[in-house]
Amino acid sequence: MTQARVLITGGSRGIGRAIALRFAREGAHVAVAARGSPELDAVVAEIEAAGGKGRAAQANVADHGSVEAAVYRAVEFLGGAIDVLVNNAGVWEMKPFEKLDVASFKRHLEINLLGPFYVTSEALDALLESERAHIFNIASVAARQPFPGNVAYCASKYGLRGFGDALRLDLEARKIRVSTVYPGQTDTSVYDKAPGTWDRSKMNKPEDVAEVVWRAWQSPATQDVSDLDVPPRS
Repeated sequence: MTQARVLITGGSRGIGRAIALRFAREGAHVAVAARGSPELDAVVAEIEAAGGKGRAAQANVADHGSVEAAVYRAVEFLGGAIDVLVNNAGVWEMKPFEKLDVASFKRHLEINLLGPFYVTSEALDALLESERAHIFNIASVAARQPFPGNVAYCASKYGLRGFGDALRLDLEARKIRVSTVYPGQTDTSVYDKAPGTWDRSKMNKPEDVAEVVWRAWQSPATQDVSDLDVPPRS
């Protein structure tokens, strides 16, 4: 089997970084996209050290032009085809509805929902060049159930769930698999400034999500991987 050709948004930290390194350990070629150039360069170095080949593609997923340029650079690095696309870039801010402003609501939709649309549409031609293309949309348990203080986040993640479900129907005839991943609380930097008290010792780790993605991509084509839960740590 040839090395997997992978594009990951939000790849500079947290879940995106963990997925990049999981594929890198298997010798994959991984393009990581995010806004922060220094962090991207650090992850590329980690990808190379883990046994893969890495390339940074600086991008703001909320800006279509930025996405177009980043996907172009990634596809060029990956030799014209994408086997695995991970729509992971996201934002989460807790605000009660009475304090939720238009700018914050729009930001959630632009990054968490429009971003995956922009990236997927720009990457589609390269995905069609793969014989085993697989799109992973990293959602959240907040795509299935509501939480107080999360009107904007839940709206964007419920939307991402619908995006993935409908996209799957459109692309199944083209032999492109589409999975929606539903992590629970995961110990990433988003909790560094989150209001409230969090017991991060009981949360999943980014590597748990990465393993779910890796195993789903490795699974036989006959296996249903439409909805992927991340098992809690015991």
